[in-house]
Amino acid sequence: MNQKVGYTALSVLLTTSLFATACSNKSEETKTVAVSKPTKQVVNVTQTAEISTLDSTLATDSVSISAMNNVFEGLYRVDKNNRPEPALAKSYTLGPDKKTYTFKLQDAKWSNGDPITAADFVYAWKRAVNPETGAEYAYLLYDVKNAKKINEKQLSVDELGVKAIDDHTLQVELENPVPYFIDLVSSTTFYPLNQKFVEGQGKKYGLEANATLYNGPFIIKKWNHEQNLQLVKNPNYWDKDKVKLQEVNINVVKDTSTAVNLYTAKQIDRVDLTGELVSTYKNDATLKTYLNGRTNFLRLNEKNKVLANPNARKAISLSIDKKGIADVILNNGSVPADYLVPKELAFGPDGKDFRKTTSTYGHLDIKKAKDYWEKAKKELGVTNVTLEMLNYDDDSSKRVAENLKEQLEKNLSGLTINIKQQPNAQKLKLESAMDYDISLSSWGADYPDPMTYLDMFVTNGAFNQTGYSNPKYDDLINHAKTDLLYNLPKRWEVLKEAEKTLLNDAVVVPLYQKGTSYLQRPYLKGFYVYGPNTYKYAYIEK
Repeated sequence: MNQKVGYTALSVLLTTSLFATACSNKSEETKTVAVSKPTKQVVNVTQTAEISTLDSTLATDSVSISAMNNVFEGLYRVDKNNRPEPALAKSYTLGPDKKTYTFKLQDAKWSNGDPITAADFVYAWKRAVNPETGAEYAYLLYDVKNAKKINEKQLSVDELGVKAIDDHTLQVELENPVPYFIDLVSSTTFYPLNQKFVEGQGKKYGLEANATLYNGPFIIKKWNHEQNLQLVKNPNYWDKDKVKLQEVNINVVKDTSTAVNLYTAKQIDRVDLTGELVSTYKNDATLKTYLNGRTNFLRLNEKNKVLANPNARKAISLSIDKKGIADVILNNGSVPADYLVPKELAFGPDGKDFRKTTSTYGHLDIKKAKDYWEKAKKELGVTNVTLEMLNYDDDSSKRVAENLKEQLEKNLSGLTINIKQQPNAQKLKLESAMDYDISLSSWGADYPDPMTYLDMFVTNGAFNQTGYSNPKYDDLINHAKTDLLYNLPKRWEVLKEAEKTLLNDAVVVPLYQKGTSYLQRPYLKGFYVYGPNTYKYAYIEK
């Protein structure tokens, strides 16, 4: 079959591959598949969930952000080393106060031919902090002058510290010097928006391919919800000469075995592996593994009477064998995490990894877990407890949830866990509404600083979603975001104390730092993943 997979053909293959999984010969699967190089610049891949939205102001999930990273662009984008590289910003100057940035913009166009101007950034950023928009990521802009007060309805949106000096000059005023601000502006919430188009689409904006306007390396040609997505090269992209791929076909495949069968059948060019499949392909020359800057954890909803009890939360935290989940259930390079801020993400003023200079918390201790649990039940006046665990509906998440259920029910007498599997978009809605007891969640860094994980859990934080409120914790985070930006060594120590406070309170239960094991065709070059997938520099080697 030709390397370019037709959607109808692929749909048939997705159905038949379920049967092939049961009938496949393992000894044959372990062989490296010989695949001739395709003749076109076309890549076929899979993802485990549907995009929730392409509205860059409202999107929060990793699946949507990965898509937006390829069809939109901000002032900067993240390179393969997780460092910012210029995108729509040709350059910037920083004023002597270290708080005023002036960006010079590229000559660039939207996919409809309209010029991209500084006013597009002003509109997008004001829209994000406008409380009527309801953007959960609005707090990412709180470093911009007056953003927080605007979002809290204390000031008019017109008082935001951002303005268009002219079409190609954007000026930004900050509340305080922010050492990671250039990293921050690569985040999707900082992308520009074409006001006329967005307001013309109304509530439809970002929910269909033709209800979205693009400015990145690719545009979306087809979007069949819960099935597939087709990206094609954007002819109006300012840096189009560096984009070699003509087409990227992305199919939603939630079952790992099905995705592997597609790879074995030469229908896709890259596949992620977990569990036994990693061992099956351990001798394959194309097998690669890397550690992500993403932590997976349990959120514990304190609106639930049981989980509002600190002893109950501590019991759950101490009763889970995380090593077994990482090494056996996943077996994909993931590592057990007794921490929230991941390894190899953030480096302090001394140049050392945050993770190597601080402690870990919530280690497995079944005896202590049982003691906490019995104390909690006594305080609550109950002998039996039933809790629901909200979860994604992909194959890997299912297996992790089933293992957690088994461990928690075994170690904590009288506890029953019911698992509730939901598609990505619906899970996010339930989590945002705090309509859950326990939720299997994950978080990837928006910028390389511990704050991207820690400021989620301040009182009433948009992504707190646990009901946690601790004035001491709020105070630590506030100092780290304001006055301590002038004293970076002290700020680093305060961030360590914040993580310690959060995890000792068992607000969340870290499980593992995500790793990825994958097979990839040798002819697919220049494709990289650090957080979102990036196809801009990918190409087929002929």
